[in-house]
Amino acid sequence: MASLLETKEIFRNADAVCFDVDSTVIREEGIDELAKFCGVGDAVAEMTRRAMGGTVTFKAALTARLGLIRPSYEQVQKLISDNPPQLTPGIRELVSRLHQRGVQVFLVSGGFQSIVEHVALQLNIPTANVFANRLKFYFNGEYAGFDETQPTAESGGKGKVITHLKEQFHFKKVVMIGDGATDMEACPPADCFIGFGGNVIRKQVKEKAKWYITHFDELLKELEER
Repeated sequence: MASLLETKEIFRNADAVCFDVDSTVIREEGIDELAKFCGVGDAVAEMTRRAMGGTVTFKAALTARLGLIRPSYEQVQKLISDNPPQLTPGIRELVSRLHQRGVQVFLVSGGFQSIVEHVALQLNIPTANVFANRLKFYFNGEYAGFDETQPTAESGGKGKVITHLKEQFHFKKVVMIGDGATDMEACPPADCFIGFGGNVIRKQVKEKAKWYITHFDELLKELEER
């Protein structure tokens, strides 16, 4: 993994920046909010903590959590309209500045496509730059599982997305920013990883990340100074 100075230099010269979404770009964990909305919040929050700590595979944790929630199409849409995700302070300005510099911005999330696309819209990120999990529903709107073929549905999936982006767009320098173990393990193939602790601090990430920030202003400042 790159040193602190190298990480800062890679960030300043990045072709693409990939952000995790839950507890990074937005303040909440989307799956926990959906669980609360569907009345199984406590049980699912405990499963999320174990998943973020890296003690169970992501796909196993996702399958178990969704098996408990069993959200309908209507519930997902109502969650987005009644309790829209809250953007983390500073993210709007940071994404805007990256766009001004010609940097491609991607949202790479273990969360759900419909919620992440809502976030992308607020940040002027094209939906083609969203990589997230897709919920499946029966014709009557009842929960029918999730698309297990999506790379983000499994451990190591974020790294697969970054490999795909490098191959497709020939990016030389890709940065991954996030709060959890699944974000950190995406480097490599990401050229550097920046740990984010502005909403929740994961001990393992704080200890291992060469550059660990708690506010997006720190990244904006790095761009403005050069």
